[in-house]
Amino acid sequence: MQDGPGRRLQRTTRRSSIAIRRGMLYFIAMHRLVRFLASVAAAGDLAAQPVRADPVDKIVEAQMAEHHVPGVALTIIQDGRRIRTSAYGFANLEWKVRVTPDTVFEIGSITKQFTAACILLLEQEGRLSVDDPVGKYLPDAPSSWSRITLRHLLNHTSGIRSYTGQEGFELARHLTQAQFVQKAGAWPLEFEPGAKYAYCNTGFNLLGYIIENVGGTNYWAFLSSRILVPAGMKDTADRNPKNLIPRRASGYELGGDGRMVNRDSDITDVFSAGAMASTIGDLAVWNGVLDTDKVLSNASKKKMWSPTVLNDGTVHAYSFAWWLDPVEGHQRVGHTGETSGFNASFERFPDDRLCIIVLSNSGESERADTIARAIAPLYFKSRL
Repeated sequence: MQDGPGRRLQRTTRRSSIAIRRGMLYFIAMHRLVRFLASVAAAGDLAAQPVRADPVDKIVEAQMAEHHVPGVALTIIQDGRRIRTSAYGFANLEWKVRVTPDTVFEIGSITKQFTAACILLLEQEGRLSVDDPVGKYLPDAPSSWSRITLRHLLNHTSGIRSYTGQEGFELARHLTQAQFVQKAGAWPLEFEPGAKYAYCNTGFNLLGYIIENVGGTNYWAFLSSRILVPAGMKDTADRNPKNLIPRRASGYELGGDGRMVNRDSDITDVFSAGAMASTIGDLAVWNGVLDTDKVLSNASKKKMWSPTVLNDGTVHAYSFAWWLDPVEGHQRVGHTGETSGFNASFERFPDDRLCIIVLSNSGESERADTIARAIAPLYFKSRL
């Protein structure tokens, strides 16, 4: 049967509608394609443009590149707020695990300020005085230490030789308190107590034993119950390699051939002089604690941050495990930390209400402190 005029018109209309719809879909598709290609081109143009380097990133990355630093974590606190937290590089080179703000690093001698705080806590409770002779709390102390006080130990003015670099103090030996005192006590004093300043790890191990003897428990338990747990510092602990520490960074040294190597496994038993491991987050909490009287009274903090006066009246800018020397004319209260494969810096600038914390897994001396001191002037209030 032949189509009539009406049927042919219907087919023609349908074909026209289909063609129109196809044309519209083609137009929409082409429009979207053009927009997509334009966005790609724009992104390429942006990528080609020079990006203004962040000054903090520039400082850190330059130090890492020049000194082969595997990883760094840092945080900057001002006016009571963490205004910047950054992580760079690797916590473990073999597994290519990147550093995060929660990476745990050894903090070395920053441990000492916690030991000093424990001593001051005991003094606040009337259980000792920093001007007491060490022999009052160390029953095995030799007679040559009779004129040495806790203050001398806290200020590195005791005259006792430091065990750093000496044989027999390795962690594998893990000397008892009596063995440690006997070994250190056999050395003659290097100078009259209070006559000079000479950095001494031995003195801070002795302070750890005094905390145990007066506090009635081991050093780590006292530190944990009196400071770490109340403050909420849940990622701070003894760095002992046998302990399982989540997110612990590996430590590295630069070998003689210029290649990175794992840190020396035969480490010293630095105990209360430098055996803590922590994170930038926990140390930021500690900075906040220091701004209050939750742990230390204002009187204790004033004592802790007052320069040392030697026997001849000379003033030395160190006290109770804190350096007190200024940076570019700005008051500084801080300390560094070094252990095999790790480097750390904890710097407070009270007049600027500023704290900079830098942790790294490089054993090169003063690397973290160099970074912290370079960053600090960017945040001094006279420049803001």
